[in-house]
Amino acid sequence: MALERQLLVTLGLGLSSSQKTLEEVPMQQDFDAQRVEGRWLTLQLASTDPDLVSPDDPLRVSLHSIWTSADGDLGFLLFWRGEGVCHGLNVTVHPTELQGQYQGTFEAGDSVLVRVVGTDYQSLILYVQVKQDTKTTRLWALLARTMSEDHKWLGQYLEYVKQFHLEGAPVFNVDGPRGNPCSLDLNSQLL
Repeated sequence: MALERQLLVTLGLGLSSSQKTLEEVPMQQDFDAQRVEGRWLTLQLASTDPDLVSPDDPLRVSLHSIWTSADGDLGFLLFWRGEGVCHGLNVTVHPTELQGQYQGTFEAGDSVLVRVVGTDYQSLILYVQVKQDTKTTRLWALLARTMSEDHKWLGQYLEYVKQFHLEGAPVFNVDGPRGNPCSLDLNSQLL
């Protein structure tokens, strides 16, 4: 699908090699996927590339919500906005042998891995890795059910940012009339 390819091209901007290995990324023990279903807001976002989500870039990708399937899959509803364009995009990842880790592929053959680093089900830290051709893009996100930051989770997230040599990125959340994020003014939604 062309939309997925454009999203991956945006995510696949050149990254520095300062990211540690996947084995060094922590994972939530006893993760219950059904408890993360619903609306989430992005409070913090970081990557190994500070230009990944540039405020000057007209393309915006934002997480709207997370859902689960009867098979244990984890789904993410993302909204992709560009100049005069707004599309919803569902990304589904499947459980791996490790509880709290999921992986999937896009139509173009690119892969995505999601690891739940930690959660109390009101706050959530995610690690996302997208492999596209020879490039690997790594993102970290601090999500919450409301816009108020829990100091415990913010502190833990900032420790990961420091430990993994990450750069913060601007955050874009979607909320619109009757849940329609495509009716929003992009400039009013930058946090």
